[in-house]
Amino acid sequence: MSRLELLTPEGLRIDGRRANELRRITAKTSVFSKADGSAYIEQGNTKCLAAVYGPREGRFRQQMQSDLALLNVEFNVAPFSTSERKKRTKNDKRSLEMATFIKQTFEPVILRRQLPRSQIDIYLQIFQHDGGVLQCCINAATMALIDAGIPMIDYVCACSAGCIDKVPVLDLNNVEESSDTPELTVAVLPRTGKVNLVEMESRLHIEKLQSVTELASQGCMQVHKVLDSVIRENTEYLRDRMNA
Repeated sequence: MSRLELLTPEGLRIDGRRANELRRITAKTSVFSKADGSAYIEQGNTKCLAAVYGPREGRFRQQMQSDLALLNVEFNVAPFSTSERKKRTKNDKRSLEMATFIKQTFEPVILRRQLPRSQIDIYLQIFQHDGGVLQCCINAATMALIDAGIPMIDYVCACSAGCIDKVPVLDLNNVEESSDTPELTVAVLPRTGKVNLVEMESRLHIEKLQSVTELASQGCMQVHKVLDSVIRENTEYLRDRMNA
C-alpha cells in the first residue's frame, strides 16, 4: 500500500478517522479474581490483558532492596494476535525491549519507598495486534495497578502519533505502522502534564517533532478521561456492593 492511500484528500484515514481522532477505547478492571489487580483494554482492534500480583514477598532475596519495592514486568504476544502466526518466547528481543520500556515508565510513578523489601509483578498479554501495542500495555498496566491498590503519584496515560504526508496523525493502527509511517509514543502524567516516556524507532523530521509530540500528549489527556471514568465506575460498583 502506498503512503498516498493512507490519507484521503478529505483528510480521512484508512479506517475512516480524522487525523486527530483516537480509536475507540473499551476498558474494564477486576477481570481476574486470583490476581491482586487486573484490567482488560481494547484500543481499536488491539486487545491487551494486564494482571498485577503484589506487593508480596520477593522470591529472590539477593534482588531485594531494603528501601524500595522491586518491580518486574513480563510482556507476551499471543501467536494468533496477527495474521502471521509467530510464536515468541519470553527471551524474544522485542518482548524484552517492550517490558523494559514499561518497567522504566512505572518505576518513577509507583511509590516504591512505601513498600520496602517487597515485589510487584506486572504481566501483560496481547491477544490481538492492530498497532499501538506499547501505549495499550501502559494504559492496561495503569488500570491494573490502581485495581491492585498500588500507591502511585498519578495515572500514566500513553498514546502514539505519527506523520502521514506531512500531516500529524493520532493513534496509529497496524496498517499505518506497517507503512513506514514515523511514529512517536508518549506517556504522560495527566495532573502535572509531565512526560514520563518518549519512544520513537523511526525517523521523524525535526520540523514535525513538536506538532507530533503535542498531538500525542493531547491524545494522552483524552485517554485519561476514559480510564478515569472506568476506574470511578468500578469504585462505585464496589462501594455499592459493600453497602448492600
